[in-house]
Amino acid sequence: MTAPKVAIIVRTKDRPHFLHRAIRSIQSQSFAEWECVIVNDGGDLQQVERVVASAATPNDPRIHILSHDESRGRWKSANAGVLGTTAPLLVLHDDDDSWHPEFLEHATSYLSQHAERDGVVARTEIVWETRDGDSFSVERRELFQGHLQDLLLTDALLFNRFVPIGFLYRRTLHAELGLYDDTLPVIGDWAFNLRVLARGPLEYLSGHALAYWHQRSDTSGAESNSVTGAGSDHDRFDARIRDSELRKYAENDGLGLVLYLTKFIDQRFVDVEAGIRHEIVEASFWNRLKQWVKRKVN
Repeated sequence: MTAPKVAIIVRTKDRPHFLHRAIRSIQSQSFAEWECVIVNDGGDLQQVERVVASAATPNDPRIHILSHDESRGRWKSANAGVLGTTAPLLVLHDDDDSWHPEFLEHATSYLSQHAERDGVVARTEIVWETRDGDSFSVERRELFQGHLQDLLLTDALLFNRFVPIGFLYRRTLHAELGLYDDTLPVIGDWAFNLRVLARGPLEYLSGHALAYWHQRSDTSGAESNSVTGAGSDHDRFDARIRDSELRKYAENDGLGLVLYLTKFIDQRFVDVEAGIRHEIVEASFWNRLKQWVKRKVN
């Protein structure tokens, strides 16, 4: 085998039906120069081995399993996958997501033509689905952040604008920025993406969606997506990241600008709320006046 150009990291734990689909998604790629590490995060190893044996092409040397005896969490598992592979390009393929067969072909071609870019993001489609036994039923699809033209730090400061399944990036980013923050149970991808975008903007691959972010609104536990299954954790650690970065800023530049902006923004909210109340009161007055006039005329 020639040295792989892309390392695909799949984290999984006791989700055989999703893992089976993920492996099929990976092996369907028209671009074949990849390696794939499946990180079993404390789940049933024999089950993972059975899924790989049933889903993958027999004896595919590109796929190997890295197993943890106990669960270490999403981002420790992601880092184990990063350290357990060697290819110069990386992508996290969550076990419940999938790709268009040409995702890797288009993404690797882009990065070979744009040496100045740290990574590239494919247009991503949210696929809302339900699972019925071994099969999945699609309820609806929607383009994620379809209004954006480029991926900018200014937009990502509010919330994550791209998810792992659509992001192919250079391994050198980890050498410069460090690994994923494995102290975070969730949103480690957003924390990493902020550091990437602080270096410079990213572009979308042109054309239609090539990455599929699967979500299920009616499931809980092991089969839930972290966005719907761990929503409170998202809010909690979003706040912690913001607080940590604010303290770093204050240590270097003091609290002057922060205090000013806090009061300025708060006053704007007060003004807006006062304006809305005034409009409601005014509208109510004119409605009552119209009703009074109408009664007098009749």
